[in-house]
Amino acid sequence: MQNTSTSPFFRQFTNPYLLLTLTALFWSGNMVLGRGIRADVPPLTLAFWRWAIAFLLVLPLALPHLKSQWPQLKAGWKPLIVLGLLGVGGYNTFAYLALQHTTATNATLLNSFIPVATIAISWLFLGKRLSGGQALGVAISLAGALTIVARGQLDVLLHLQLNIGDVWMLVAVLDWAIYTVALAWRPAGVHPMLMLATSIAIGLCALIPAWLWEMGHFGGPGLHMNVHTGSLLALAYVGIFPSFIGYIFYNRGVAEVGANKGSLFIHLMPVFGTLLSFLILGEVPLWYHYAGIALIFAGIGLTMRK
Repeated sequence: MQNTSTSPFFRQFTNPYLLLTLTALFWSGNMVLGRGIRADVPPLTLAFWRWAIAFLLVLPLALPHLKSQWPQLKAGWKPLIVLGLLGVGGYNTFAYLALQHTTATNATLLNSFIPVATIAISWLFLGKRLSGGQALGVAISLAGALTIVARGQLDVLLHLQLNIGDVWMLVAVLDWAIYTVALAWRPAGVHPMLMLATSIAIGLCALIPAWLWEMGHFGGPGLHMNVHTGSLLALAYVGIFPSFIGYIFYNRGVAEVGANKGSLFIHLMPVFGTLLSFLILGEVPLWYHYAGIALIFAGIGLTMRK
């Protein structure tokens, strides 16, 4: 019998570019759901249950490695706390708060600046630079993302107005850029499942009091989730795909190709957002969607050239 772990079908899932592409697909669905269920699931509640589900999934895979790799965890506790607070406790919570107040256009536009912020932080703290061709590729890819979210009209970009939701999204962008760069300091020799479980546990420690406050404890607003089939399915999706599988794929992809190239795949989110809107909502893509998608793929291809 053929070993499935070495078969061509399974070997392709070690390709970092495929992993990063699938991550962008999963996260695009997360943004769509975060906006779609905002009336049924409050933002902090969504963030808490998302990661609680992911923790239950990853824990059985992480525990077998805990005893043998405990020394590495202890030695790397500082970067683990940073990664847990930023990647689990921060980015998605800020994004969900943003989607309560801002439009999908604004959120997608601001999210597209993650690669630019990542490159800037990587240059400031790690001294990493892009070649001229790679920088041009980043610019072309960003232009494609802007083409989609601006619907091909410069006037849309010129008249964007920031609100509290946009501010939250800018915080999310900065958060994720720092997280991507900080992956360079993750503890060596720690199994990916154990590292993910540890990061989730740290993030949940920050999310639990925030969730309790949202539910009405400690003088909070007293918001509650409307439990029905749609909200439960949404929680299942965000817990399994963007959180559990997506973070494994993203961390592995960034480890293989670096923070600058890895973050560039965030520009695929407007592409997948367009496709998901067509498949789920029946929204027919227009000329600017195709133009933006072409620019994004051209920019990524130029940046990936050796």
